[in-house]
Amino acid sequence: MHRVRLISASLLVLALIILAASRAGIEGRDATPQHPSPRTPGSALPHAAPEVAETTPPAVAAPAGLPVIAYWPAPRGFPADPTPRSTAALTAGLHPTTRLVLYDSPGGKPRAFLPPTIGGVPVVVPIVERSTGWVAVLVPSVDRRVGWLPATGWVRRPLRDQLILRRRTHELSWLRDGVRKARWTVAVGAAATPTPLGRTFVLGRTVPRGAVYGGLDALALGSVPEQPRSVSPGLSRAHTGIHSWYNNDSFGRNTSNGCIRVPRTGQRALLKNIAPGTSLTVLD
Repeated sequence: MHRVRLISASLLVLALIILAASRAGIEGRDATPQHPSPRTPGSALPHAAPEVAETTPPAVAAPAGLPVIAYWPAPRGFPADPTPRSTAALTAGLHPTTRLVLYDSPGGKPRAFLPPTIGGVPVVVPIVERSTGWVAVLVPSVDRRVGWLPATGWVRRPLRDQLILRRRTHELSWLRDGVRKARWTVAVGAAATPTPLGRTFVLGRTVPRGAVYGGLDALALGSVPEQPRSVSPGLSRAHTGIHSWYNNDSFGRNTSNGCIRVPRTGQRALLKNIAPGTSLTVLD
């Protein structure tokens, strides 16, 4: 008798547990519907913000009498190189196919014409920055300045090489594709005529006059003497350059008018391998 009642009570408890679980499942399904509810008519769906297309700043026409960049004098009005002591490799340059207007900013003020040649040497200038439809280049015949060009009227030139000069240690390094190929102990500018700091580039090859240059061509740079009145009279309107020297006494010293004097073996290697437009960064 008591056993029958105990079994009946147990069955009643089990039935109540099953009924509670069933109701909980129904409530759970209602709380988390498997399908999204229909959108209320007239309500807005979330959407991404529309992309705004960048426009190329237009190039202003050149005014009458705009100067043409030459070997001398230095052009004016260009902004300073924003990263003059950067050693990041500049891997592309450009050669103007015609005389191009060089601006002080994208769509900014025309400052000078960049010609295809300077002193009979084809011009290749390294590209240091890009903006929408414009490129910035190092300006020749002036120190640590950049100018902007529209993306037309020139052809691209790949640049594989890079030169880095450390004045304090008198060390000139040549890198190709980021790998150092050679290093030389050189002479740099004297205290009154220092080799200009910052980024410049190889403008071209020239034939120096005098036996002191060791019978080899020089590489003219885009930079000019910091103190033109302090250099030798015949060099006051010259560019700085890289050239050999007739003896080894000056290497490792500050003795030049601002140029970089390299051993003859080094100068031969540079003349053989370094193309116009190759960047040179001068550091302390």
